[in-house]
Amino acid sequence: MVRIDTPYEFDSPKGKASLLDLFDGRTQLIVYHFMFAPSVGGWPNAGCVGCSLQIDQIGHLAHLHARDTSFVTVALAPLVNIEAYKKRMGWTVPWVSSVHNTFNKDFGLSTEKGENHGLSVLIRDGDKIYRTYFTTARGTEKIGTVWSLLDVTPLGRQEKWEDTPAGRPQQEHFKWWRRHDEYEKVAGCGCS
Repeated sequence: MVRIDTPYEFDSPKGKASLLDLFDGRTQLIVYHFMFAPSVGGWPNAGCVGCSLQIDQIGHLAHLHARDTSFVTVALAPLVNIEAYKKRMGWTVPWVSSVHNTFNKDFGLSTEKGENHGLSVLIRDGDKIYRTYFTTARGTEKIGTVWSLLDVTPLGRQEKWEDTPAGRPQQEHFKWWRRHDEYEKVAGCGCS
């Protein structure tokens, strides 16, 4: 466990919020670090395609709340951009903006190479906050069902890295991902 002592202040739909506020009175907090910044494709009207796919898969939060756990998405974009994108995508998960603090940088997600996504788990003991878990890249797939569902189908994910018999469909990894309202705009994607 790593103690978090920085007094981060986030922009939320309810005004300024501290990191402790994001727990919403619960003991545990799951943070999805969403790539939505000037260096990310889709800026300023849309966030990362892969991050969008992740958030599409988040279920009703009552199940987490029943286990004393909150969930929040944090992005570097200004709150006005987040709120517009959230409305476009029909999401109800809580979001805050870290545009006015060093949260993304301190957590290793904003670097000179650009933004990255990730998943952090925090726990609080009174007012003391600790980071207990972090993963990025394919490690974040565990919060989604699309990959686990595709992995049990005969054709799998249909990506070139898989050990697939000749003649089966395969694409480069990540190339088939779209924001859910953009699949029908792509000719020949086999989606509807």
